[in-house]
Amino acid sequence: MSPSSKPQKRRFGQNKGRHIDPSARQTVRQLLDNMPRRADLLIEALHKLQDHLGYISKDLLSALADEMNLSSAEVYEVASFYHHFDLVAEGQQPPPPLTIRVCESISCNLAGAEKLIDALSKALGDKLRIQRVPCVGRCQSAPVAVVGKLPVSQADVNKVRQLVETGQTEPDLPDGYINYKAYCTQGGYKLLQQIQSSETDSDEHYPLSIEQVIETLESANLRGLGGAGFPAGRKWRILRDQPAPRLLAVNIDEGEPGTFKDRFYLEQDPHRFLEGTLIAAKVVGISEIYIYLRDEYAAIRHMLEREIATLQADPPSPLPPIHLRRGAGAYICGEESAMIESIEGKRGMPRQRPPYVAQVGLFGHPTLEHNMETLYWVRELLEKGADWFSRQGRNGRHGLRSFSVSGRVKNPGVYLAPAGITLLELIDEYCGGMLEGHQLYAYFPGGASGGILPASLADIPLDFDTLQPHGCFIGSAAIIVLSQQDSVRDAALNAMRFFAHESCGQCTPCRVGTEKAVHLMEKQTWDRSLLEELSSVMIDASICGLGQAAPNPMLSVLKYFPQEFDYGE
Repeated sequence: MSPSSKPQKRRFGQNKGRHIDPSARQTVRQLLDNMPRRADLLIEALHKLQDHLGYISKDLLSALADEMNLSSAEVYEVASFYHHFDLVAEGQQPPPPLTIRVCESISCNLAGAEKLIDALSKALGDKLRIQRVPCVGRCQSAPVAVVGKLPVSQADVNKVRQLVETGQTEPDLPDGYINYKAYCTQGGYKLLQQIQSSETDSDEHYPLSIEQVIETLESANLRGLGGAGFPAGRKWRILRDQPAPRLLAVNIDEGEPGTFKDRFYLEQDPHRFLEGTLIAAKVVGISEIYIYLRDEYAAIRHMLEREIATLQADPPSPLPPIHLRRGAGAYICGEESAMIESIEGKRGMPRQRPPYVAQVGLFGHPTLEHNMETLYWVRELLEKGADWFSRQGRNGRHGLRSFSVSGRVKNPGVYLAPAGITLLELIDEYCGGMLEGHQLYAYFPGGASGGILPASLADIPLDFDTLQPHGCFIGSAAIIVLSQQDSVRDAALNAMRFFAHESCGQCTPCRVGTEKAVHLMEKQTWDRSLLEELSSVMIDASICGLGQAAPNPMLSVLKYFPQEFDYGE
């Protein structure tokens, strides 16, 4: 056999025996343009394909795998994991050109999402795809529909039809946000310039030392505001002691039903968050910053792309590289290690711990992981001092909390209120009271996973560590208010369906447990002993917080709301 006739050795990752359609190859190359063909950019590449046609065909998927020198199996397993990628197999009919997504999570369900879905299906379903989706982070405007990528507040058929007829499917930039020039005019980035970049910097030029910054965060007891509540100052100190290079991963994958505070702050003052991020990077000694933004926030993504580019073109001081990464519709990526897996271009599946991400995180390096809002408050804390923050609070608690309030109140929204405020105080002082004809019956104190409490426990201080004795937690402070016109049984079932839909499937207790719980909760009579046994297994054996917290609403119904129905033995 001559050398030219010998079979060529297949390169690692190459698609064995796969014919690549030339037109698909050309399309992929045009869409990727000058994007580096790195595995960690796989999800970004998939978004380019999805945005191009509204779906991803088999030919495009194969061409992408070949172009990025990855196996077809690897590309498929990533693409099929995320809800926002529509994969169309050979011979399968692609979806209609336009999809209308309707949120069916708790707050929107209370506001009539089912009726909206039914009305839209009858009015437009023969021309468009009407798709049920989990929370889109606009609970204060329920019910919410998304036409293409354009969200519609208090949606009805007429509002949606008008957008469809006029072809409006892309959102504008947020109204009235503070851009880079305006932020700098208001004193923005001055703090960043004043912080030492090393212990040897001159105090005359850098009056704020690294140690002073960390001590301020520690004295204020600023805790992580994504749900876990780990002290921020302690986290910075731990990361500084880790070997370089150190990375920073910012979590803005705000997927907990009832939560929309991160979107609220970003739409107003994005550079306050960016300055806090850069201060953290300077203090901890971060080499690169990765910002992970949920895909539902298209307008914010466009805004951040513009503002980061402006910041980099005229930096107030030397900046580390800043990478903005786009989520793809997976609630599990709110878990820190799952988010890191997603940034690396993989399925968003939580890692076993230890090692912790502070030791072995993004790309194997020590990683400082933060929720967006935690970094948002860094500038204000450093300007006003730890004492200012600590003086806030009620009922023996200290500090401020941002509460996302939705449900049966007159004025839903995000409210900055004293930590330790009670629900009754929050509703009366900030939300304008209950809706007319509605009386407080129950509430979720921490989003879908935080459990449900009855009105008789509406005087508990809302803060970290105050709700655990009652089987609940505050998490990201997402408050969903229910009235006597609502059923907590239905609300708990809605939450469990969400968890079953969003389970990554890695561990059996969560994957099977959530589906089994939905099946049992759909029955007219609940089997108390079986549900409690199932909950115990999920809490004890699930890998991450999704499976561990999923039973909370169900257990709350069993504990606090026996009046809703009779339980089986």
